[in-house]
Amino acid sequence: MAIGAALATGGAIVTLLPSANAADEKTPDQIMRMCQRSAVLNGKQQSVGDFGGAFADGFESDNCDFVETKFETFDGPTEKSSIDFPNCEPNAAEPAKVSITWSAAAAQGQGKYSVTQQGAGGGLFGFLSGSWLKHKGTLDMTVKSATAGATEQREVPVGKVLHMEFTPKLQRMTGEWRVRLDADPGSFAVNPSPEQNFVAPDVVEGPVILPGAAGAPGVADGTSKAVLEDC
Repeated sequence: MAIGAALATGGAIVTLLPSANAADEKTPDQIMRMCQRSAVLNGKQQSVGDFGGAFADGFESDNCDFVETKFETFDGPTEKSSIDFPNCEPNAAEPAKVSITWSAAAAQGQGKYSVTQQGAGGGLFGFLSGSWLKHKGTLDMTVKSATAGATEQREVPVGKVLHMEFTPKLQRMTGEWRVRLDADPGSFAVNPSPEQNFVAPDVVEGPVILPGAAGAPGVADGTSKAVLEDC
């Protein structure tokens, strides 16, 4: 109706066209593909064979870097880590001494995009490892989980059921994949173009690791506690 009114009154009709910037916008997955197929990735010169491309494919960007923006530690979800040990016999008169073996696993996180999934062939997960391992007590990203456990001597009071719980200490690295297309001065057949920059945020999580004894793999850090419930 607005167009009809404009025609009837001789008014001007304005067509809103998308800006050049809007035309250059990319989805995060497109940005990640450009990153994976960058000529220089995290400071390393690539060949097209590094990402499974053919010679004729060429590169999709000039540079890509992962830039860490935040690192934090926090308590993960508490989980039951042992079976129940009851002291619920009708004639029980004293605490029961038990030997409890408990075990818990804390999983390694992964990136948000298909090319940063753990173990993805030809993906970018290995490049996240470089930033991840800068932090003390960080699990190698090639490992999918870390475990904690122990055997403890406990007493179960009469009329109670005991089990162990474990709360892992986790850490989270937040950052950005920053992709750059260099400015092109243009040529006889090609129009010049300005530098373009694209950003895709990413985050990985994993357990805080305590050093292992005598070269053994590290164990997951956290807090274990005994929990008593009524029979």
